Amino acid sequence: MRVTFPRLPDHERAYAVVERDDGAVYRLYGGRAGPGLPHDIMHFVVERELHIRDGIWGGIASGIIFDSMQHVSGRRPPHARDRCRELLAAFRSRGLRAEVLAGFVQCVAGLDHPSDIQIQTLAATKLSVLPDADADVEPAEVAAAAQALQVEAARWARLRVGEELSYDWPRTALRRGVPGGSSPRRGTARRDRVRKPRIVRPYKNRKRGGPA
Repeated sequence: MRVTFPRLPDHERAYAVVERDDGAVYRLYGGRAGPGLPHDIMHFVVERELHIRDGIWGGIASGIIFDSMQHVSGRRPPHARDRCRELLAAFRSRGLRAEVLAGFVQCVAGLDHPSDIQIQTLAATKLSVLPDADADVEPAEVAAAAQALQVEAARWARLRVGEELSYDWPRTALRRGVPGGSSPRRGTARRDRVRKPRIVRPYKNRKRGGPA
């Protein structure tokens, strides 16, 4: 699944273009455009880096269609509405976890060279609303996710209106014993091959759909 975030003029209604692997294309509407990193990119980066399979973006890739999404093109798969209802039922019980973890990593990203102790101390506060199993995080993983968030925030801040950032969501969730993933036996951990989201290209106005 490819997701593209155009840099729109400040204060316009922001959106992302979601091109799912099944061929359906949607616009996912968010807040107002501006130089700050969009909330949806923040979620994307954190969920990807922490290999969260049951968050917002894993849900969209699986077939969830949120109210903020508008179908633009491509045939929707048969029984998409029924599948969406089933997935949403499961998402509602797990979505809080993804939201809390994203906010936690965002806080860590605001620190300069956070230590393991700082991350663990912050986790004790920010993740206290989660069950113990979901609040168990690896400081090194969190630090890496926070650094990735800083990189994307800097890249977004440098964009001019008319440019965009594109990201690829992994087809298969990554598993390395992190929240939301299963732990493989020693020596079997691996990363699925994913194209790195390191491109900035001119934005071409898409006329396939307008604001809802």
